[in-house]
Amino acid sequence: MEHFDDVDAYLAASTGWPDEIRALRTILLGCKLDEAIKWGKPTYAHGGSNLVIVQEFKNFLALLFVKGALLDDTEGVLHDQGPNSRSGKRMQFTSVDDVRRLAEVIPAYIEQAIAVEESGAEVGPAPEPEMVEELQERLDADPALAAAFAGLTPGRRREYHLYFRARNSPPHVRPGSRNTSRRSSPGRVSAIAETNQHCGSAHGEITCLASNDHRGRSGSRKQTVTWPLAP
Repeated sequence: MEHFDDVDAYLAASTGWPDEIRALRTILLGCKLDEAIKWGKPTYAHGGSNLVIVQEFKNFLALLFVKGALLDDTEGVLHDQGPNSRSGKRMQFTSVDDVRRLAEVIPAYIEQAIAVEESGAEVGPAPEPEMVEELQERLDADPALAAAFAGLTPGRRREYHLYFRARNSPPHVRPGSRNTSRRSSPGRVSAIAETNQHCGSAHGEITCLASNDHRGRSGSRKQTVTWPLAP
């Protein structure tokens, strides 16, 4: 990730949407937000809480509202990030005129975002998805695998549900990966849970590695359970 000291430096290096970012920046600073570079992107906060992040994509510029799912989208200008996103929603721009057209809408949504933060509201956890039939059958048949799977965090279990539900796709998406566009190298890939248990999948099999010692990976006794996936 490239480092920028401030938004001026970011803009000087931008080759995607610099003019649109400048127009958007004027509006956001007019809302009395605190500006900083976080995660390599212009980020705007209020009272220490991040409200919006400016994101450059190939085909559009996005203004991501961190808790956009809790806003009342009266103007119909918020877009989901993806089919599995729950909290963030974004406005999308392809020209300076797009930004100017929302010059009065953006501050109103910022006010909403501030009110959401001050209320302490949070986006609730995703419900447990319906278990994929094949996965449920394997867990029922293998207590060690079921125990390792149950030890994962709810979010990690959800990622595996989504992964196996989409198994007809090429198996290069790694559950637990922060960048799902990255291709995994041959062999097994591990996703690490908070309880020092591991589950991973690659090239037609799922592997769970359950640790009996939560003091750390070094010297822990582990049990490996490998489960070939049905074709």
